[in-house]
Amino acid sequence: MNETLIKMGQRAQAAEQELMLLDTAAKNQALLQMAQDLLAAKEEIIAANQLDMQQAVDMPKKFTDRLLINEKRIEDMAAGLKTVAQLPDPVAKIDRGWYTADGLQILQKRVPLGVIGIIFEARPNVTVDAAALTFKSGNAVILRGGKEALHTNAALANVLRQSLSDQDLPKDSVQLITDTSHETAGDLMHLNDYLDVLIPRGGRGLIQRVVKTATVPVIETGAGNCHIYVDKDAQLEMAQAIVVNAKVQRPSVCNAAEKLLIHQDVAAAYLPVLAKSLRAHGVELRGDERAQAIVDMQPATDADWDTEYNDLIMAVKVVDSFDDAVKHINAHSTHHSEAIITDNLASGQAFLNRINSACVYINASTRFTDGSQFGFGAEIGISTQKLHARGPMGLEQLTTIKYQIIGNGQIRH
Repeated sequence: MNETLIKMGQRAQAAEQELMLLDTAAKNQALLQMAQDLLAAKEEIIAANQLDMQQAVDMPKKFTDRLLINEKRIEDMAAGLKTVAQLPDPVAKIDRGWYTADGLQILQKRVPLGVIGIIFEARPNVTVDAAALTFKSGNAVILRGGKEALHTNAALANVLRQSLSDQDLPKDSVQLITDTSHETAGDLMHLNDYLDVLIPRGGRGLIQRVVKTATVPVIETGAGNCHIYVDKDAQLEMAQAIVVNAKVQRPSVCNAAEKLLIHQDVAAAYLPVLAKSLRAHGVELRGDERAQAIVDMQPATDADWDTEYNDLIMAVKVVDSFDDAVKHINAHSTHHSEAIITDNLASGQAFLNRINSACVYINASTRFTDGSQFGFGAEIGISTQKLHARGPMGLEQLTTIKYQIIGNGQIRH
């Protein structure tokens, strides 16, 4: 086993024990100071990011968009730290309490998961988001980012660790693996003696590799083959605004819409308008035969229906009915985020009930599937599985429960 990782795991466990002793006020003050220190170090962070951007010059735009760090994005990271500081501390929460027939008092209390490992791709903001959420929830974190963002991640982690050290707090609450080899990533996936959970954050390939390889418990996150269904009772103007926003506002992220389904009753009238609006933003459309018969576009292949593009590409399908739309989405979705555009209350409610995804919308953009938009301050990722957590993972999702039982001499008969 990798000795460096073992030592990091040991330091993380020691840091987590110290975090357990911190009260909410101390954690909040530390987060506010980390935000100030991040802003103060913006020039060195941007300089480090430029080194990564120079090496990524031949990468596609969807990749460099996630990689880029500028002053605005640093301000957003700092704002995220401040927001997390203002949120309720889940570790201070008792979910419920009761007395048994034997007179035992039982308290169900929130406690940290422990040591969390996070494997992520070229998304440097994850370094700060993860540090904020894990620290506030009393967890230590070991981060392993992609090699493409190594300089940026290192600069961000150094600022956060130095901030903790300056406040006499355990800097090993946040650790970054600087060896980005596949061998080290593989070792991290088997660090069972030190990691309590492993969270992959990135594209479908990364997530599936971690899920299939890791022996550490994994929370599956991220891959977003998201759908918007324009129902026969939809308003065209609303559909136009939502579809364009969901596809083009930031196409490289997992909550961007990748597929457009449209009811046959409105397809002839609505699809030309939607297609024109999407193409005005540079979106390439790929359609089934019925969509192609209405608007000239590239033919969609079978693979298109299961592809997360993270790009200005959208596949379009004309469906016979509401039921066909639901069946298609549940068959091809990654169970991330889906939306229906409709004025029919019964159809909207049926969509909410029947779609098997973490986040299901009526008349709103899928781009709202985001921890900060949900009021969580930031997110550790968006879980697309059902066990432990589902949807955007904020502070409470980084805790588990402990039962505390208080008696006065009871024995069981």
